[in-house]
Amino acid sequence: MLVESVNPFGHLGITAMVAAIPVLLFLLSLTIFKMKGIHAAILNLGVTFIIALFVFKLPIEESVGSVVQGTIIGIWPIGYIIIMAVWLYKIAVISGKFDVLRGSIAGISHDQRLQLLLIGFCFNAFLEGAAGFGVPIAICAVLLVSLGFKPLQAAMLCLIANGASGAFGAIGIPVGIIDTFALENVTSMKVSVMTALTLPIINFTIPFLLIWLMDGWKGIKEIFPAILVTAATYTVSQAVTTITIGPELADIIPSLLTMGVLALFLKKWQPKNIFLLDDYKNKRETYSIGEVVKAWSPFYLLTFFIMIWSLPVFQGLFAEGDILEFSVVKGLIPGSTIPITVDLLGATGTAILLSALTTVITTKAIHFKKSCKLLGKTVVEFSIPIVMICAILGIAKLMTYAGMTTALGETVAKTGQVFPLLSPILGWIGVFMTGSVVNNNTLFAPIQATAGNILGTNPSLLVAANTAGGVMAKLVSPQSIAIAAAAVGETGNEATLMKMTLKYSFALLAFVCIWTFLLSLIF
Repeated sequence: MLVESVNPFGHLGITAMVAAIPVLLFLLSLTIFKMKGIHAAILNLGVTFIIALFVFKLPIEESVGSVVQGTIIGIWPIGYIIIMAVWLYKIAVISGKFDVLRGSIAGISHDQRLQLLLIGFCFNAFLEGAAGFGVPIAICAVLLVSLGFKPLQAAMLCLIANGASGAFGAIGIPVGIIDTFALENVTSMKVSVMTALTLPIINFTIPFLLIWLMDGWKGIKEIFPAILVTAATYTVSQAVTTITIGPELADIIPSLLTMGVLALFLKKWQPKNIFLLDDYKNKRETYSIGEVVKAWSPFYLLTFFIMIWSLPVFQGLFAEGDILEFSVVKGLIPGSTIPITVDLLGATGTAILLSALTTVITTKAIHFKKSCKLLGKTVVEFSIPIVMICAILGIAKLMTYAGMTTALGETVAKTGQVFPLLSPILGWIGVFMTGSVVNNNTLFAPIQATAGNILGTNPSLLVAANTAGGVMAKLVSPQSIAIAAAAVGETGNEATLMKMTLKYSFALLAFVCIWTFLLSLIF
């Protein structure tokens, strides 16, 4: 905070109502006024700037500095990671590796329940970790339709499956972004560890839920061993990854491992009854081991480089004064006390960049010049989403430095020990309205952390609950629904698709709320 008082009205209730205007206006802009996300974010950035400057008395230099800091963070490292992750994915597609990759998965079994586990669950999670931002839902739904799944059925199943991976999309940005706020007693690693108390239960349940939705209890009984292998491998490996490595690889390592283990298991075991949909299309293709290894190579490289970048010993090399420290900007924003740093080499995006460059160099299917053009198209394609993220980060920084976040945190803390029960709902609302767990944590993580510190509840637990609650809203957020419907050619049937997934979103949210409350009694 850079203001004299977080309660300029001398009445916490009134102060909190004014401090909540940016959040409420943003939600109203998206729902009642039907504004585009980018327009709503820029409008609310202006409103927040005025409130911070004239109501909470944040000096003009600090107000400008807050927006500048938020914008720079939105570009680097957040935008950098997004662009590099999607670029790597596009290189795999344009080079033809992706077709082999998809075919190698679809060809493991004719049983379409097992295809759902491999594609709808495992591959969905892998793409969420590698690219995120709607890519996994769209691609996996289309792939399932090509195998004979009904369009809305495929879209619904992929939306629900995404609940197991949405917390760590696009190289763990939803959790990784927390470090940009320097919250008291909260780091991305602490939140990552706390998610291991809640998400594994959901992750273990979702494969069973998917098969139940497709073929009822009969389906669960017939392929129970395969479901158990999938659920156990993914759940355990993601929990271990989030606790030991952090959020960056929390989708990629578990999904790759689960696909591999399930594929090996299915070489030894197949169900007695092969389940085929009425519109089943035999897309089984055979590829040599060499072709499959080459197809997956961009993502092996991605995993390798990010693991190296995540090692504490390696990260220490980027510290101030050490051998690999290379900051393009470091210091204070002119006229402000707000710090700014742009670390070129230490950002996770650099690890992804190296993965992409190595892929281009080692493959003959795409030339360097063509890959550069692809990078340019990716920058253009994601320019608006990144500007929106910059604006939302600007709002969050203004609210933090002006004391608005503290005022809201103190107010919600008045609910007392019942707040952890409501905490995930705040996250659910954030993702439902913005369509992004990243934006949700940007807006609400500081409030959750403040409330936790005031209540004496572990603030990392509440931020993790904000994340988990938000993931449950990805199943029904208008943005996710629109992407899924469009991908399978069902534009105009968004309402039907939402009805198909809504009850599962609410059920999972209810579990997260109750479980978070129970955990708060311990932590």
